[in-house]
Amino acid sequence: MTSSTYPRSSQPTLEPTAERDVVIVTFDTAQILDVTGPLEVFSSATRFLPAVRYRTQVVTAQGGPVRASCGLEFASTPITDVSGPVDTLMVAGGADMDAVVTDRELVDHVRRLAADARRVTSVCSGAFVLAAAGLLEGRRATTHWAECGLLDDSYADVTVDPDAIYVHDGNVWTSAGVTAGIDLTLALVADDHGHRAAATIARQLVVYLQRSGGQAQFSALLAGQAADTQPVRDLLSWLRDHLTDDLSVSALARQINLSERQFTRVFKAEVGATAADHVEAVRLESACRLLETTDRTIEQIAKTCGFGTPETMNRTFRRRLSTTPGEHRHHFRDPGRLPSATA
Repeated sequence: MTSSTYPRSSQPTLEPTAERDVVIVTFDTAQILDVTGPLEVFSSATRFLPAVRYRTQVVTAQGGPVRASCGLEFASTPITDVSGPVDTLMVAGGADMDAVVTDRELVDHVRRLAADARRVTSVCSGAFVLAAAGLLEGRRATTHWAECGLLDDSYADVTVDPDAIYVHDGNVWTSAGVTAGIDLTLALVADDHGHRAAATIARQLVVYLQRSGGQAQFSALLAGQAADTQPVRDLLSWLRDHLTDDLSVSALARQINLSERQFTRVFKAEVGATAADHVEAVRLESACRLLETTDRTIEQIAKTCGFGTPETMNRTFRRRLSTTPGEHRHHFRDPGRLPSATA
C-alpha cells in the first residue's frame, strides 16, 4: 500500500460483538496530541459506528500519573499489566526521545507486545522507539518532518520517507508529527471497517479524511505563516489569491519593494524555502483541494492554480507527490461525488 492512501476496497471485518484492544504506549514529556488524537478517533468510532468496538488502554513503563510536554497530567497503567495479545500497539512521540529510547525496560516491553500484535504503529517521534526495538528493520517509515534526518542517520536499515503523512509497510504503520496521528488512526479505522466508516468519523471530528500531498508541503506552508515580518506575511497571504499572476522572484520582490537579492535572502530566511518552491507548493495545495472538492477538469484546475497547462501540473504532481492529478482525484475525492471528466 502506498503512503497516505486509504484502502478504498476495505470491508468491515468485525463481528457485531467483537472488540479490538488498542494499547497506546507513552511516557513523561510525551506530546499530548499523540495520545489524545488517536484516542478520540477510536472512541468516536466506537460511539458513532455500528458493530465497531475499540477498547483502548494508555500505558507507561511504571504506570500511574504521567505528565505530557504541555504540563497536562493524566493516568496510565503499567505496561507490565498488558499480558495478552493486543490488536493494535501504538507508541506516542514527544520530547526527550534520547532518554526514552535508552529506557531498556520500555523498549523491551514494546518489543514483547509487538511480537503478538496484529498491528504495530507509532505517532510522530514514537518511530524512534520502534526503531530502537528493531521493529523498523528493512522497512519504510516516517516521523515528524524535523526528525526525519535524525531517524535516517541513526538507523541505516530504515528507509525514511520524509514527505509521507503516514507509511504502511506490512503490519507496521508510522506517521508524521502530532496531528498526523489522527490521519493515521482514521486510516486504521478505514483498514478495519472501510472508507465510508472512516469518512463518518472524520466528519464527526471536523477534520479532513485525507490531507492532500505530504507533510513537506505542510511544514513549508506553516513555516510561511510564521514569517517574522509583516511585509512577508502579507505577501504570502496575497499570493494565495493571485496564483495566476506573475509570481517570479522579480515580481514578488517588487511587491514588497525589495531588490531581488534582498528578497531572495529575506524570503529564504523567514519562510525556510525559496520563493519558487513556496509558490509551487501553494499552487499544488490549491490544485489538490480543487481536485478533491470540485468537478472542474484538469485543464481548468491547471489554469486556475497558475500552472498554465495540464502537462506542467502533471509534471509537478509526479515530481513532488509521485502521482498524477487524475490519480489524486481518484483516491482523495468525496466517495459520494460522481466522477467528472478529466483531461
